Amino acid sequence: MGRPSKPLLDRERITTTALELVDTEGDFSVPKIARRLGVQTGSVYHHVDGRDGIVELLRERVAVAIDPGPLTADGQPWDRRMADWARSYRAAFAAHRKAIPLLTTSPVRAPRVLEQYDLAAGLLLDAGFSLPDVMPVIIGLENVVLGSALDMAAPEMMWELADETATPHLAAALAAMGEGRADAAFELALTGFLTHARSLLLP
Repeated sequence: MGRPSKPLLDRERITTTALELVDTEGDFSVPKIARRLGVQTGSVYHHVDGRDGIVELLRERVAVAIDPGPLTADGQPWDRRMADWARSYRAAFAAHRKAIPLLTTSPVRAPRVLEQYDLAAGLLLDAGFSLPDVMPVIIGLENVVLGSALDMAAPEMMWELADETATPHLAAALAAMGEGRADAAFELALTGFLTHARSLLLP
């Protein structure tokens, strides 16, 4: 009897299945992955380093859509490069919003993801930021990005007013709000964040 032309189980299939579970259910378990793939739970563990290993595979899979190009775009101002990176980062995580709570509550270990953080840190240092300010800037930018990615899952109209006369200012503001609420709010927050970050630059 010939060997199967395609392996029944590998890291790619495990990652794909785990991400499908996260996208639909918000989490995964190794037994659920095994059931979907039609294998024994122990077989999954032969290919990955437990649940933590799968989380890092998920991180790499989501992060592969983040374009690191802006971080190495010589000749462009640092703040424009960080803004372009942030937009790509947001788009990658917006595609898998339910993965955000999972990935933000475990340490980052994936080498390819750490490389992007290193590029961002190098960009900020080259721009003139002091070493103690580098990580707060990166983390602050991430807060803007991931918060907005989660916001993209919310309804376009999040506020339902039963009686507009009870909240007239809010009613007027909502009536004046155009389409693309999430995008507009993200760009406002990103601009404000980068404006403040510029004030941290060394004289």
